[in-house]
Amino acid sequence: MKVFAISDLHLSINNPKPMDIFGPVWDNYLDKIILDWKSKVGKEDVVLLAGDHSWAMKLEDATSDLEFISSLPGIKILIRGNHDYWWSAIGKVRSKLPQNMYALQNDSLKIGNYIFCGTRGWSLDDEKLVSRELIRLEMSLKDAIKKRTENEKIICMLHFPPFDKFYNETEFTKLIEKYNVDFVVYGHLHLPSNKNAKKVIIHNNVKYFLTSCDILNNTLTEII
Repeated sequence: MKVFAISDLHLSINNPKPMDIFGPVWDNYLDKIILDWKSKVGKEDVVLLAGDHSWAMKLEDATSDLEFISSLPGIKILIRGNHDYWWSAIGKVRSKLPQNMYALQNDSLKIGNYIFCGTRGWSLDDEKLVSRELIRLEMSLKDAIKKRTENEKIICMLHFPPFDKFYNETEFTKLIEKYNVDFVVYGHLHLPSNKNAKKVIIHNNVKYFLTSCDILNNTLTEII
């Protein structure tokens, strides 16, 4: 079983929203993602989607976008992004997900030798929301630790970057290290303002992957 990641698909299947206004990298971007996804991912592989899945405002309007993701190979694990306004109560979200899709919120999911956890995170300049997201992250990490019976790898998903723009440590990275996370995936950053963002960094033995689809030229990155 392999683990891949991508984020910020910003789908609008039923109510098409042109993404090429954000730059040429978005021209036919879904065709590129589909081609790359199908060339890499097998039925038993896991694909992590780190937020901003759909432009829909209501859960029922996001159904076609979720079905599009479901139609691609692999097991999908989702967390909420800042633009996922359709993401309502977690029970309702999970009830609408196809069989091969899972949504994380304040908990974790164990598949094989991997345990997946995480939360949305937030911009570091908003202390109130950061504090709330830190609580949610720790709840998810604690749940992951409970499920760790041997040497399973812990993979944490965030939508917002867990560090500042200079890659300095934050309360998010401190929690990640406290609970011995192995890998972290995150998104949210986009071109052109983040053209120099590092796609992969290692900090205190934790490997961090930036997975925004435009920054990765609309390809999935292999985590492990």
